Amino acid sequence: MPAPEPSHLPAPLLTLALVALCACAASPSPEETRARADLEALATHFPAPEERAAPPLDSALLERLPLDPGAPLADWLRHAMLTHPRVEAAYQAWRASVERIVGARTPEDPRLTFELDLASMVEALMPGLMVDLPRPGALAAAAGLAEAEARAAYARFTAEVLRTAYATKVAWFRLHFLAETLRVQREALALLADVEALAGGQVAAGRGTLQDVLRAEIEREELAVRIANLEDARGALAAEFRAALGHDPFDERVPLPERFEPGPPPPALDEILAAARAANPRLAELEAEVRRGTALLELARANRGSAAALGLEADLRAEPVLWRPSASLTLPVWRARLASELAAAQAETRSAELALDAEELALASELALQLYLYRESERNDALYGERLLPKARQALAAARSGYAAGRATFLDVIEAERTLFGFELAHIEAGTQRELALAALSLSIAGVAPEGAPLVAPPAPADAPRPEARP
Repeated sequence: MPAPEPSHLPAPLLTLALVALCACAASPSPEETRARADLEALATHFPAPEERAAPPLDSALLERLPLDPGAPLADWLRHAMLTHPRVEAAYQAWRASVERIVGARTPEDPRLTFELDLASMVEALMPGLMVDLPRPGALAAAAGLAEAEARAAYARFTAEVLRTAYATKVAWFRLHFLAETLRVQREALALLADVEALAGGQVAAGRGTLQDVLRAEIEREELAVRIANLEDARGALAAEFRAALGHDPFDERVPLPERFEPGPPPPALDEILAAARAANPRLAELEAEVRRGTALLELARANRGSAAALGLEADLRAEPVLWRPSASLTLPVWRARLASELAAAQAETRSAELALDAEELALASELALQLYLYRESERNDALYGERLLPKARQALAAARSGYAAGRATFLDVIEAERTLFGFELAHIEAGTQRELALAALSLSIAGVAPEGAPLVAPPAPADAPRPEARP
């Protein structure tokens, strides 16, 4: 059978193929446009690597974000959120995921071809162009998959911002707890010195025993060691605080806070739950994973179709020039592989939906626990601050005057002193527990970003119903 004659086609067919290829490319979606606008808005906080003039952890940060020991908590939190390398690492991961959307919605590059017919000489010289046309819906599904991954990356970035703020807040309150504990212990040490002097006077007057003096010395020496241990712990807590800020833990140029601010009471339970559903980054990430599973389903369905390729070659040695069009079509004959891809996408979507349900349950459980801790600390704070501490001070004063008059024993004085300072330490602990519970409620559960946080848009709001995994 003779070979068919090559077709004499006009050159515009090449242009037509390129137009067909360009038509396959999906235009930017509102999701991609919004993500790029967010990236641009945060560029001043996180410049591109090629624009960065200095490493992130150097003295320039201290000059750019000066702090003093009396700075409010909001300044420390802002410093940490803009300084910690973990935050920028999450930002750069989000940036990379946004940049990948373009590649996902863009067709494959066209291919130049070159063919020769050789005998004793070159008989045909045929350059050409081959264009792969994607399966219908494949590029849109791939773009949706990339957008869902970018949405999840933004949620992880938001979570890192909140986690950094929470770690800074916890370290800040732990330093305050240590400072207050040291203050109480030093007051107790001074009081023990007075009690020891009182016991010595009683012994000199013949109304006491040497055993009372020895007991006072024992109490004083034990307390002095506890104070020394607490002062030593200050270095460890200072390192924790500086590391939470994103600095070298042993960089003494970074000051330590000296100001304490109690937080406001939490809102009602239903308000916290509403805020968590709207802004909690873990829920946002899992919702993005559900969207990702849906995009995988759409991509798996698109892959069940055929992909086409168009080509055009020109024989430049022919007179006139001969145009040779070509076309190919993939045959999706491996049905088991296609069915497996679809089943895997359905399972992944279902897994993401169940993980989201489980996280909502865990979040509600954690909310109940933190609210209980907050209420417990409020009750304890009122108990020690308003009722027990005034009575303990009165009891100590009565024991001291009774011992001086011979109506009480030295053990009564020591016991009253232990009770008073035990209540003071419990009062400090209750206040610290209250603030830690508030921090967990606002940052870890509700996802409310502190003032000055490098965030632009809410982390993946639930603006659409959950997709269903259709067969």
